Amino acid sequence: MTEQARGVEEPPNDRAQLLLRTLIECYIREGEPVGSRTLSRESGLSLSAATIRNVMADLEDHGFVSSPHTSAGRIPTDKGYRLFVNTMLRYKPPGMAEIAELRRKLELRAGDPKALVTAASQLVSGLTHLAGVVTVPRETHASLSQIEFVGLSGNRVLAILVVNGREVQNRVLQLERFFPPDELRRAGTYLNDQFRGQELAGVRAQLVKQLQETREQMNRLMTDTITLAQRAFAIHPGDGEADMVIAGETNLMGLAELSNVDRLRRLFEAFSEKRDILHLLDQSLHGEGVQIFIGHESGYTILDDCSVVAAPYTQDDRVVGVLGVIGPTRMAYERVIPLVDIAARMLSSALNLRD
Repeated sequence: MTEQARGVEEPPNDRAQLLLRTLIECYIREGEPVGSRTLSRESGLSLSAATIRNVMADLEDHGFVSSPHTSAGRIPTDKGYRLFVNTMLRYKPPGMAEIAELRRKLELRAGDPKALVTAASQLVSGLTHLAGVVTVPRETHASLSQIEFVGLSGNRVLAILVVNGREVQNRVLQLERFFPPDELRRAGTYLNDQFRGQELAGVRAQLVKQLQETREQMNRLMTDTITLAQRAFAIHPGDGEADMVIAGETNLMGLAELSNVDRLRRLFEAFSEKRDILHLLDQSLHGEGVQIFIGHESGYTILDDCSVVAAPYTQDDRVVGVLGVIGPTRMAYERVIPLVDIAARMLSSALNLRD
């Protein structure tokens, strides 16, 4: 398991590192600023309160902790969390029963990629009590296996595309005129003969080129066939466009760090619009293992109080999407990171079961 490593200067000494780790573990567990008395008790160090306060002052000077206005205790900063995640974390992988349940529920949906990502987002959300997010698999090599046309009422036609020999896409086309069954059969036969096995993107480009270059030489039937095909192969929502499934957003409403109504509203708007979240997750597509964005590291103001833990998943040895968890910076990294790693691997396995 490989996390995103970002350079962070070391605290002054081992004692400061131990106190920082203790402070972060206490804060993650309790959610309250941590004072010197608690640090003395939890760290096991025989240090006076004055000595601990001096160490805390040094850590604050280095930007690893901060002091809220309402308390003498201290809380971690993004920089402190980053050092903790990079060098101090002691992982707590999910238990065998959780792993078995995760595998079972994913394998039950192995034949349906969209059902798989929905189940995966719900499962990681349920196990972490945070928001689970999974991008829909990107079909990087979508080739045409077969196309058929079926007439519907009025001037509507159902186009049935079989992609990569297994995925069926149904598209209802609204046309300018009525196409009788024999024309639809001839159109399907022509397109299958000409384009079977070719990439959909390439088919679209060829259709445009053919219509532009040979319109004058084509008879009416051929012109209508190409026009019909252009409609069938037009880019539809989800064709090569990134999308994602989010589950458990309401889990974030009960967390004190994200309880500000305006902050929650803007965060939920970001979930709804998806664009910024997808752009951030895209950064994990080309990374190895688990990627972690803590607070300001994401580059998106709306996520300044959040951390995103994400890992790519694969199909046929190609990275096709990302699975992740979104929650407050005060999250149980020791549990969330290995869970995301395992869930992404299991999603990859379940996707490959469909072959």
